Amino acid sequence: MQKKPTPDFARNLHTLHENMNGTLIQFFHWYLPGNGFLYRKLQREATRLADMGITSVWLPPAYKADSGADSVGYDCYDLYDLGEFEQKGTTATKYGTKEEYLKAIKTLKDNGLRVMADIVLNHKAGGDELETFTVVQVDEDDRTKVITEPFEISSYTKFTFPGRGEQYSAFKWDFNCFVGVDYDEGGREGIFRILNEYGDDWDDMVSDEKGNYDFLMFNDIEHRNPYVLDELDRWAKWYHDTIGFDSVRLDAVKHISPQFFCRWLGNLREATGEEIFAVGEYWAPGRLSVLTDYLEATEGCMSLFDSSLQANFHFASKSKDYDLRLILKDSLVSVAPDKAVTLVSNHDTQPLQALEATVDPWFKPIAYAIILLRRDGYPCVFYPDLYGTEYTDTGSDGDEYDISMPPIEGLETLIRLRKDYAYGEQRDYFDEVHCIGWTRSGDDEHDGCAVVISNQSPSGRRMEIGQRYAGRKFRDAMEKHELLVTVEDDGWADFPAPAESVSVWIPAENND
Repeated sequence: MQKKPTPDFARNLHTLHENMNGTLIQFFHWYLPGNGFLYRKLQREATRLADMGITSVWLPPAYKADSGADSVGYDCYDLYDLGEFEQKGTTATKYGTKEEYLKAIKTLKDNGLRVMADIVLNHKAGGDELETFTVVQVDEDDRTKVITEPFEISSYTKFTFPGRGEQYSAFKWDFNCFVGVDYDEGGREGIFRILNEYGDDWDDMVSDEKGNYDFLMFNDIEHRNPYVLDELDRWAKWYHDTIGFDSVRLDAVKHISPQFFCRWLGNLREATGEEIFAVGEYWAPGRLSVLTDYLEATEGCMSLFDSSLQANFHFASKSKDYDLRLILKDSLVSVAPDKAVTLVSNHDTQPLQALEATVDPWFKPIAYAIILLRRDGYPCVFYPDLYGTEYTDTGSDGDEYDISMPPIEGLETLIRLRKDYAYGEQRDYFDEVHCIGWTRSGDDEHDGCAVVISNQSPSGRRMEIGQRYAGRKFRDAMEKHELLVTVEDDGWADFPAPAESVSVWIPAENND
């Protein structure tokens, strides 16, 4: 019986911590070095992150993956192996051992930071044994179209976890636990739907993309199998009790029935007695209706990343003629602010990835000001934007690409400004093509701020910040201007904007 989801704290994303705006960081990316680098760095950085205003840390998939020590983690193999067992040629994952993982998490909690676990329940990879079973092949562009009669294939769908045995769980996965595969030992290429007793077709999806986008890759999990459902419930409770996460990022929800997550999240929240916050990855840039349809289908049990807003940032960064009045157009945060996790970049939008949608460096301070200093949405900062990255990789054309990038100038300042000044009433001034702004009036415990953005020449906006600031002087916290701005008696002032960047005006330290 499907359970109703319990309320989560997505309704108050901007106040996840008492008297502080919530800010999430994705503390990994596709091109990180391995050998335990990440967990060790996280221990070193926890205090600094908390001090600057980060309140929650999204960690990568922590379980053993088919690619072993080189895997980012999304080709997951054994959900119970957190870097503890010799499997796939390694004991540690790319990020470190289980012991290092738990130490890093303890350090986060000791610094008052929340822990977001990355949950991959769409597929499994790297099966231990071949099995033979009956399938039909489907059209890759329209998976509802069957292009063969039933026939048998052999594929690696038997998961016995010989390195772990039955520690933590005795459950063994076989072909009945999957709805489709993309590997045939006989050499036939394509996507194969398994004929099993749990459904005569793919599971129901919200979107009709590719006819039915249930299948993404590897061994696609059959979420209608009651034994699979029970095992995923057991594992979720075990994982929560082992590491103590209080929020989850759900991978590839586009390919998973929303009814599954209504049940799974409801059971997890009931089993733990906690309002586990959940955000789903549904990448559908420019298709806002698909995101809102999914939110409706999940009955409010999760939030979603705002892939539409991220696409706007991508396009805006490619042309300085972009109309800034449209920057929030068709974004999730504009229609469902309490369910939108906003972001500028993530691991999938990085160079050379299938969903590459980079935001040019000049525009990133603008984009971060929009997600960090406005009232709505729960902002997510991306690791390379804060720390920079150095990496060279080979593209699909065989050429070497240097995708190194320095940290984004002013990002730490913007995070701190969110913590200290982004409070109170918001007044928007989005009526000019190349210069927009808004003010935050502040509250009883925080001063407010005025934000002005230009994507062309130096400019400025006359804006109201409130009579409480009459006569007070404001300075540019981004240090783009040396002058001070004095607020007039009626609470209005003329706030300058720099060329192709952002200024954030806050009360000057001395207003004598």
